[in-house]
Amino acid sequence: MRVFRGFNHPGVAQACALTIGNFDGVHRGHQAMLALLRGEAQQRGIHSCVMTFEPHPRDYFAAVTHKPELAPARIGTLRDKLTDLAQCGVDQTVVLPFDARLASLSPEDFIDEVLVKGLGAQYVLVGDDFRFGAKRAGDYAMLDAAGVAQGFDVARMNSYEVHGLRVSSSAVRDALGQGHMDDTARLLGRPYRISGHVVHGRKLGRELGFRTLNLRFAHWKPAAGGIFVVLVHGLSDTPLAGVANLGVRPSLDPNDVNGGRVLLETHCLDWPSSLGTEGAYGKIIRVELLHKLHGELKYDGLDALKAGIAKDCDDARAYLASLHAQTHRQMTRDRI
Repeated sequence: MRVFRGFNHPGVAQACALTIGNFDGVHRGHQAMLALLRGEAQQRGIHSCVMTFEPHPRDYFAAVTHKPELAPARIGTLRDKLTDLAQCGVDQTVVLPFDARLASLSPEDFIDEVLVKGLGAQYVLVGDDFRFGAKRAGDYAMLDAAGVAQGFDVARMNSYEVHGLRVSSSAVRDALGQGHMDDTARLLGRPYRISGHVVHGRKLGRELGFRTLNLRFAHWKPAAGGIFVVLVHGLSDTPLAGVANLGVRPSLDPNDVNGGRVLLETHCLDWPSSLGTEGAYGKIIRVELLHKLHGELKYDGLDALKAGIAKDCDDARAYLASLHAQTHRQMTRDRI
């Protein structure tokens, strides 16, 4: 998949089949829409294209109005979004910077400048709640009428449901906020995961006896938070079991080397000796959050923190053992 910042690039494929959205989480509803988009693109012999925005439009309005409460909790980073879109078979993704100019475009100008002149869209697929343009004044009926007048097809996809629940980014955020990781996985069609480069921290984990892999979460307001049982991919041939803290580490100095940013700090229960003490830095890893143990806690001193981490590791091992036993019982029943 090719990725472009904006559409004024010579490599952007024109005459595309296009869908537009924030695609936070790339959940099963998104996946169904992208499958339909790919099919329509193949029938027409054109490229499939996703248009998304960074920052999230609600992040932009939260910043300009000085109302941080308006910003939505973020399910995934831009890296994870692009990875998920690529895995869905999209040919190209155009990331538009959501700024004052884009926010002020009328629906008519958005259609003319972006869809027609910018991308030459031949087919546009949107969700049933799609709104666009300044003050969200544009809707499906306006887009459809413009398609008739300007020569591109417009289609609308109804909501996607799983067990009677409408799949949406809001539903995924709610599940993550409540720590319901099984529900989150059902909505996403896979375990919830965060990926990125392993970065340096304070090295406090070494002093405590619990070395960690640190990933920065680019947004200040992650949808999930707390202590999780995890699997780490990218460091060995098989996933590494671990326990991870996603958040701001309330027991530590906020003026540490990571500047008080949101981090995903993962301790592998069994560290591969082949990596040594420095072997993970700079590597791209993917951490799957399987089960939430509890929220972030503030400990009174490093001894209490060390004891708390040790208990989390014991609880993580117990959870993984129960999961293994459950899987073994299911495989035995399947054989019978």
